[in-house]
Order: sequence, then structure tokens, then C-alpha cells
Amino acid sequence: MSISAFITYISLEKNYSANTVTAYESDIVEFSIFCKEHLGVQDITDVGYNSVRSWVVSLVDVKLSNRSINRKIASLKSYYKFLLKIEAIKVNPLAKHKALKTAKKIEIPFSEAEMEQMLSEIIFPDDFVGLRDKLIIELLYVTGIRRIELVNLRITDIDFNQKTIKVLGKRNKQRVIPLLGSMLDLFKVYLQERNKIEKLVDKEFIFLSKTGFKIYDTLVYRVINHYFSMVSSKVKKSPHILRHTFATHLINKGADLNSVKELLGHSSLASTQVYTHNSVAELKKVHQLSHPRNKK
Repeated sequence: MSISAFITYISLEKNYSANTVTAYESDIVEFSIFCKEHLGVQDITDVGYNSVRSWVVSLVDVKLSNRSINRKIASLKSYYKFLLKIEAIKVNPLAKHKALKTAKKIEIPFSEAEMEQMLSEIIFPDDFVGLRDKLIIELLYVTGIRRIELVNLRITDIDFNQKTIKVLGKRNKQRVIPLLGSMLDLFKVYLQERNKIEKLVDKEFIFLSKTGFKIYDTLVYRVINHYFSMVSSKVKKSPHILRHTFATHLINKGADLNSVKELLGHSSLASTQVYTHNSVAELKKVHQLSHPRNKK
């Protein structure tokens, strides 16, 4: 069974993003080349776990991180599950594979004080770019959307009457997120300035460069890193940390975990639960400061 059939399947039927499809295809082709060059195996539909294990060992030897190796193996797992589904193979060579151990990523959200300082004290340039950057930061914090979701927002996604914004997330899943009144006011001012751009090349998109083109991922990262360097000494300052901050602050204030899950666009509650450890820390702090039995 050709790899192309699997790629068609995850693209059209599973609606995986273009980046995911590219990564999966690259990983499977890499494994196929390894099998041909090092194991003499011409068809990877006919391999056992030992072949996969040999590939893993070779990846470890070139100092690839366990996290990256696990991602490559996840691509293979999906491929062989597909082959099982269409009955192209009878046994999944990865059925008993256990992921390599990885260190947990420590992602420290911005504090409420840092966010207050950012949104109330930092002075943004009094021009289109300054207004755009301020809106990017506020929108990421108020909605918790992903960087790529922000980049792809369209004018038609904003509903000023319902005070909501429509977001297209992973696997083309759509969700609607409420907006605060202050956000809508900022949007209106921004859009007025945006419409003054001489040539609106990508006019259907909300966030543009000053030359009228749709903004890109690294620009959003630079905006967040630049401005948060003014208020925070944290090592990591990124759009994802703002998403992390959004979820943590909501949970700290008593938001229901299922509601936060829906706002974030997670497919399972397990993905949302990673944000609760900061809330537990906050509860411990409150408990220690408030409980009458605490004599320290």
C-alpha cells in the first residue's frame, strides 16, 4: 500500500492540517529510506517491530531528542493503524511500542500582575502597527486562541452584534468564543486604521502588515517576545505562554474545566488538565495563608 493513499486519507478524511500532513509524510518516508538502505527492506508494510526499534536506535545515536523520536513514531503508528483498517496488514508492528520517556515541559504563565502591567502601563506606538500589536496581545489573552488561529482570522469571523469571534482550530474544527466589550471597541478602532492602508492585498484577513499583506507566525512571536520583555523576566515569552496564561487565570478564578476545554478547542479534557497544576499551587498558597491552623 503506497504512502500516498495514507496521505490522502489524513488530508481529506481526517482533515489534518497541512503542516501535520507534511510532517507525517516526511517521517514515514524517512523510515522507508532507512529500511531500504540499512535493513534491505523494500516494503515497509512488511516489517516487524525489530525494524522500528533499529530506526529508533539510529535516531538516538544521532542525538535526536526523545520528544522528537516519539513524534516520528506517532506518525508511523497512524500509518500502520490505517493499514490495519483497510486490511493491508494483519499485525501492527507498533502495537506494543512504549513511548520514550520525556521530561515534562515547564511552562510558567504570566502572572496577573504582569498582564495588568502589560495592558495598563505599557505604551504602544501611536500608529497602525502599535494598535495592531496591542490588539494581538489582548486578543490572545482574552480568548486563549492559538497563534495560527489568530493569523488566519478573517473579517467575517467577528460578530459585533453577538460579541463573539469564530475560530477555525485543529482538524478544521470551528468554535465560537465570546469577546469582552473592551475588545470590540479596540477592534473597531483597529479596523478603521487598517482600512487606511493604501493597498489591502489580503483584505479578507483581520491582521495585516503595514504593506497590506496577511501577518505570519514569526511576526506574532516577535510581538509577544518584544513587549513581554518589558514586564517579565521569564525565559519563555511566546503566544503559547499567553494561551497558557489565559487558561490558568480562568481556572484560578474558579472557571469550570469543561468550559475552559471548549474555549481552548481541546478535543479531550486531558489536554486541558495540564493547566490545573498552577491552580493547585494557587490553592495551596491561599490555604496556607488563610487556614487558622497554620501557625507559621
